[in-house]
Amino acid sequence: MTFASRMTRTPRPFNPERGAEGAALFPMLPPETRALIEGTAGCSPYLRGLLAKETDWIAEAVSDPEGALAAEFDWLRATAPDQRSGALRQGKRRVALLTALADLGGVWTLEEVTGALTDFAGLATHLAMTACVGAEIRRGKLPGMTEDDVELAGGMVALAMGKMGAGELNYSSDIDLICLFDETKYSRDDYLDARAALIRATRKMCAMLSDNTADGYVFRTDLRLRPDSGVTPVCMPMEAAERYYESLGRTWERAAYIKAYPCAGDIDAGLGFLKTLTPFVWRKHLDFAAIQDAHDMRLAIRNHKGLHGPVSLPGHNMKLGRGGIREIEFFTQTRQLIAGGRDPELRVRGTVSGLQVLAQKGWITPDVADTLTSHYRFHREVEHRLQMVNDAQTHTLPTAPEELDRIAAMMDMDTPALEQELRDRLSAVHDLTEDFFAPDAPSKPCEEAATLDHEIVERWKTYPALRSARAVEIFERLKPEILTKLSASPKPDEAMIAFDGFLSGLPAGVQLFSLFEANPHLVDLIVDIASTAQALARYLSRNAGVLDGVIGGSFFDPWPGREALSQELTSRLQAAEGDYERQLDDTRRWTKEWHFRIGVHLLRGLISAEEAGREYADLAAATLAGLFPAVQTEFARKHGPAPGRGAAVLGMGSLGACMQTATSDLDVIVIYDPEGAEESTGKRPLHVRTYFARLTQALVTAMTAPMSEGRLYEMDMRLRPSGNQGPVATSWDAFQIYQKTEAWTWEHLALTRAAVVVGGAGLSEDIEAFRQELIAKERDEGAVLRDVADMRARIRAAKTPASLWDVKVGDGRMQDIELFAQAATLLSGQANRSVADGLTAACSLGWMTDAEARSLCQIYRQLWQVQVATRLLGDGRLEPAKIGSGGEQFLLSVCDCQNMPQLEQRLSEGYVTAAKHIDAVLAARAKDAPA
Repeated sequence: MTFASRMTRTPRPFNPERGAEGAALFPMLPPETRALIEGTAGCSPYLRGLLAKETDWIAEAVSDPEGALAAEFDWLRATAPDQRSGALRQGKRRVALLTALADLGGVWTLEEVTGALTDFAGLATHLAMTACVGAEIRRGKLPGMTEDDVELAGGMVALAMGKMGAGELNYSSDIDLICLFDETKYSRDDYLDARAALIRATRKMCAMLSDNTADGYVFRTDLRLRPDSGVTPVCMPMEAAERYYESLGRTWERAAYIKAYPCAGDIDAGLGFLKTLTPFVWRKHLDFAAIQDAHDMRLAIRNHKGLHGPVSLPGHNMKLGRGGIREIEFFTQTRQLIAGGRDPELRVRGTVSGLQVLAQKGWITPDVADTLTSHYRFHREVEHRLQMVNDAQTHTLPTAPEELDRIAAMMDMDTPALEQELRDRLSAVHDLTEDFFAPDAPSKPCEEAATLDHEIVERWKTYPALRSARAVEIFERLKPEILTKLSASPKPDEAMIAFDGFLSGLPAGVQLFSLFEANPHLVDLIVDIASTAQALARYLSRNAGVLDGVIGGSFFDPWPGREALSQELTSRLQAAEGDYERQLDDTRRWTKEWHFRIGVHLLRGLISAEEAGREYADLAAATLAGLFPAVQTEFARKHGPAPGRGAAVLGMGSLGACMQTATSDLDVIVIYDPEGAEESTGKRPLHVRTYFARLTQALVTAMTAPMSEGRLYEMDMRLRPSGNQGPVATSWDAFQIYQKTEAWTWEHLALTRAAVVVGGAGLSEDIEAFRQELIAKERDEGAVLRDVADMRARIRAAKTPASLWDVKVGDGRMQDIELFAQAATLLSGQANRSVADGLTAACSLGWMTDAEARSLCQIYRQLWQVQVATRLLGDGRLEPAKIGSGGEQFLLSVCDCQNMPQLEQRLSEGYVTAAKHIDAVLAARAKDAPA
């Protein structure tokens, strides 16, 4: 397609005489292209001058603008360093002119226009930098560097910031650069000389780009975005910059680095530097406090520029004024800062691409993204035309009416139509963004809130979460709504005390209160949790970051299942490969978010107690399956990969049976198969027994060590062969021999609930096949039941139930029913893991009728419901008098009871009935067991 056929618009010549003069220079071009040149020359004195200077070049360039641009870039790269100053100025004229014609004629989109300007700026910066650094190298001023190091600028890099970094450079923009150098490329003795040489080169580079000579200038260059620019040199060592951002970096600098990108010099060094800044720019938790920081920056800019008040078109600043470009950029960048730490896909540099990905991820609606994108593109086109008139770095609409007529002519619009569109778009941007940064003030608390205990409210001022002025400021805005919701709860005084406990445990408040302010529905959730499950509220006060998951959009989606969870964690840990401590913290953060989700779903009645038990077990298994490979990789760095078929983790007890509570430990056995190997093959080889023992200890440490994100799970390995006296990891051969020749009946009973959680396919399959084979082995029923009776007696002697609510240990209680079901499973030879399957097996053995089995199964289900609810409500045994009305209603809801007396009666009768059934079977069946 020709240039003329790609045109979608044509500016009108504001000055017809000047326009005709410009068109007369190009009799060789088609009429449509000459009309574009006529309109351009008649509107812009600056472009008219460029048309006269570059007549021959532009006449050829419009036949293939993309090819012409590429050829110009190639010619500039081939230019000798001492010729680059003039060559770059000629290149600037040509790129500016071609870009303007493609923009005004609609041949290129906004992104293509700003992309071309940005590409030229990056090339110009690189050519100027290498010319100036090369001169220092040739003068012998850069120690250790030779001609081969010129292209990488001796380890120096320019980070493009702002619009240049985002690929959005405007028509007459300056370029914001941060110049750094990789100090590791120089010895300690050479450092000062290298630093001085690179500072000189940076100054000369800026002069080459920004000095206005007879040939014009290339780009005005601004280096003031570097750390502490008032006192630091124009080129800094990367290590010093890193220290600054780690200790003193501010939110505006975090926002600036969203768009940062290395454009010149040692690109790889620049990318490495940006990677080190990832924790500074992208916070690990949702960062809603950034909203207030961005709002403060907006107000500071408006105050400094005098841009407050309603939109008045004459003199309105399209960049910084109300409803302007900066509003859209701040809106986009702030949303990215909030969530980009959790979601790397949000870390895009462009404004339009940022809006698109925010919509895809559910942080804004597609309508908002499309609307702001349309306004952004229109604003940028107006900005470009303002700058094209005289190559002025301006963003301000003209105050003289005739000059606005000129802009309207450049856009081929009537002036009244342009004015109306400007007003509509500026107002729409302001309306869409202002509520995000400055939401309406909260309503006053309802009258009922006055009855709450205000001594407690006064006490809040002394809590750690309210120790900063900023936290107090945000909380004061939230307090009316919080008090209103507390007063509306069924038992306001109880809710108040519970919320007070939550608030007192918070170590800090700014981030969490900002999260509440941006997401008011979370206050309902906190009040609900605090007034119902105080243990969950205490957990939440210590791990407030888990609330991030509630905002992510999928918090209330269906449970993904164990495999999907394991894949998700594995993917997250692979992203942090090489940083083991980060992997451990990431695992803790990830697991706690999912753990919190299960608790909230149970609390809100979205899942049953049985579903919660399976989900807690899925999560524990997925955590082990995701983390163990990372532990193995880290261990292998010193001692080599695992010999033979490696190790498998066999889940026992509630983990193997896939029924856990919120506070369950993980019972595991680690089994390894060296396949004849005697030691590992790493830098520090270990004998296989020592290797797997230490690997197991490393796994236990990874799961249990208290880190910045807390612990994962407590691990219990007492079910391994020989218990605490045996090795922490058991070889596959030894495990088989022990189970066949030495294991006690209770150990075979335990295997009925065992399941491999993580391990290589071959070893895992062999362990499961052996488990099934062992369970299928024919046994003496009387002997097994005699052992079971003995075990019950030992348990009875060791521990007496503390109260009616101690549902786990005691005759007719959970452990008793589980033991009975395991015995039936073992004697039936069916390797099923659930209590329900075990009770079905008891029927097949003739121990009880179907009705009795159903009764026992229902009793167990009721006990499980109480157990799951108890573990969510508190850390110890259940005491109904202390759980409050909210806790009581939750317990009754989980247990499907109308009131507490009904539940107490069910438990009492259930214990008696279950014990009676079990006693009857053991009495009838164990009598034939040999002594």
